[in-house]
Amino acid sequence: MTITLNAEQRALLDGAYGPSRQMAMRLVLDLAATAGATELIPIQSAHLSGVSPLTGGLGLRLFLKKLGDDPQAKVAVPTTLNSAGCDEAQFDAMHIVAPDFLEHNHEIVEAYTRLGVRPTQSCIPYELNDVVTEGVAAWAESNAICFGNSYCGLTTNRESGLSALACALTGYTPRYGLLEEGVIRPNIHVVVSAEMNDPTDFSILGDWFGTQRKPSWRTPLGIMPFISGLPADLKHEQRKALTAAAANYGCPQLFLDGEHGTFCDYAQDVRDTLHFTSEVLAQRYADLTPPEQPSLIVLGCPQASVGELRMVAEQLQGKTVHAAPENKADLPPLWVFTSRHNKAIAEQIGLADIITGAGALLLADTCPEVVPYDQSWVKRVLTNSMKAEHYIKSGLNGIPTSVMTLADCVAVAAGEKGIEEQEARGKGQKTAPGTKRSSEIRNPKSEIKSGSFASVGHGLPSQGDFVVTGEAFVTDTPITLLGFVNRVTGEIEEEGHPANGQSLAGKIAVFPKGSGSTVAPYVLLELFYRGNAPIAIVNTDIDQQSAPACSLEAIPYAYGFDKDVIANINQGDQIELRRTDKRVTVRVLKRIT
Repeated sequence: MTITLNAEQRALLDGAYGPSRQMAMRLVLDLAATAGATELIPIQSAHLSGVSPLTGGLGLRLFLKKLGDDPQAKVAVPTTLNSAGCDEAQFDAMHIVAPDFLEHNHEIVEAYTRLGVRPTQSCIPYELNDVVTEGVAAWAESNAICFGNSYCGLTTNRESGLSALACALTGYTPRYGLLEEGVIRPNIHVVVSAEMNDPTDFSILGDWFGTQRKPSWRTPLGIMPFISGLPADLKHEQRKALTAAAANYGCPQLFLDGEHGTFCDYAQDVRDTLHFTSEVLAQRYADLTPPEQPSLIVLGCPQASVGELRMVAEQLQGKTVHAAPENKADLPPLWVFTSRHNKAIAEQIGLADIITGAGALLLADTCPEVVPYDQSWVKRVLTNSMKAEHYIKSGLNGIPTSVMTLADCVAVAAGEKGIEEQEARGKGQKTAPGTKRSSEIRNPKSEIKSGSFASVGHGLPSQGDFVVTGEAFVTDTPITLLGFVNRVTGEIEEEGHPANGQSLAGKIAVFPKGSGSTVAPYVLLELFYRGNAPIAIVNTDIDQQSAPACSLEAIPYAYGFDKDVIANINQGDQIELRRTDKRVTVRVLKRIT
C-alpha cells in the first residue's frame, strides 16, 4: 500500500533534515505499512517513555548517543518526558546501590534534553497546565494514554517508546488504530455493584477487568470497557487510579456511563459483561493484604496529584513516620512520589512541610515502578496502587508487593496498624469467582513436525533483500521483553513460560508477538548492541515492540505469513528467512532429529 508524501515528509525521508530524522521517518513509514495505513497525519504533542536506566538500560543509552551525534536531531512538536529512575537531588536518601545509576540517569535525561524534549520527568503530563492534551498525539506512557483518551479530548495510539520518539522527530504518525474513524467504541461491559469510594477501590477495579480476558474476545485495539454503576462526578484521583490500573493490561480508553453516553448506545459492540461486586472487591483486598511486615511503603504511582498529596498530608497530621530503612521504631519507610510541578505547588501551599515534617521522603522526577530498589533490605513493598503492584513485582525488581488504601498504608508506616490485623482480615475467605489473573501461557506443542515447509509473509518497507539461515527458536506464547527476557544473555526468565530458560541469542526467533511495557523495544536494542539479539524475528502478528527496534537497526523482520509458522516449525529446526522485493519466505532446511 503506497502513501503519498508531502514535501516535508519527502525531505525527511531523503535525509534533508539529517540522518536521525530520516531514520525516524523510515520507522514511521514502516509502522504505517505494517498497520495498513494510507496516510500520515500531523501530531500536536508527544510524550516519551523509556527514561530510567532500569527500564531502558544500555539499549536506550546507546541509541540516544547515536541520535546525539546528529546536530539536526530535534523533535518537531512539543514533547514531554516520562518519569526518570531517581530523584537526583535526593539520590542518597533513596539508597540505590545499582552501579553508576545516578550517572546513567543523568546521561539519559540530558540526551533527551539535547533533542529538544522538555525534561518534565513526569508520568502524568495531563496534570501539567501548559501541555497540549487535545487533538492527535503520540504518547507512550500507558496510564497517560488511557487518561488522555478517556478524559482529555486527546487521541493517541498506545505507542512504544521508540515509535513515540519517531513521531516526535518527524511530527507525524500513521492514521491507524484508534486514529481511524469510528473505531473508538467499547468492547466489554463492566457492571459495578460494589460501593466505590477510595481511589484504591478504583485501582483494583481497573486492574481486575484486565485480568478477565477470554480467548473468545476480539479486542485488537485492547480492552475498552463501558463501565456502569460508578458514582456520578468522579474525582480526579478516582479517574486517575482507574485508568492507570486499566492500562496494566493494554486498555487505551474507557467509557463511563453518563459521561460517554449510555450502555444502549454501544450494546451492539460489547463482547461480554463482567460484574464487579462487593464480594469481588473485598476478596481482592484480602488477596492483596501483606502477609508480613513490608520493608518499604510507596505512594504515588502514577505520580501523586496535588489532591493526593493533600490526602497524604491529612493522614500524616500528628503522626511520625520514617524515611530511612534503619530507624529506632523499626518501621517501614514511607516514600511519596510526585512530579516536580506538583511538588513545587505542595511546597508553596504547605503540604510538603507536613509530609516531610512527619518524617516521610517526598520524591520528585521519578515513580515507584522504575526505581532499582536495594533488595538487601527491600523484601516486600506496600502501596495503594495496582499499577505499582503490577510492575514492582515483575522482572524489573521481582519484589513481592501488597496493596492497601492510602490511609491504611500511612497507618502501617506510623505503627498504628499491625500486620496481624491484616492477616485476620483474609482468614477463612474463599477466592471470589473471577479474581485470579488470566494467563497467556500455554503448553508447548508436543507433536514434532516433519517434511518440507515454506510460507510467505510480509516485511518492513525500510528493509531490503536479505537471506538469513539459522536455528529456529519457536514458542506459541507471546514474549514479554521488559522484565522477563535477560537483557544481557537473551534468556527467557519467566516461570511458567514454555520457553523459560531458553535463549533467543543468535537464533531466528519465531513467536506470536511481544507483550508488556511500551519500553520493551529498548531491551531488544540492548541485546543487539551486546551481540546477543536474535539474528532475525518472525511474528505471526505485527509487533509494535519488536518491529521498531528491527526497523532502526536493520534486524531482519517478517510477519503475517500465509501459513501457521509456529505450528509447522519445530524448536531447533534449521530454517531460512529470505526476502526478495516485498515478499519474505520462511523455509525449513533441516528438521530437528
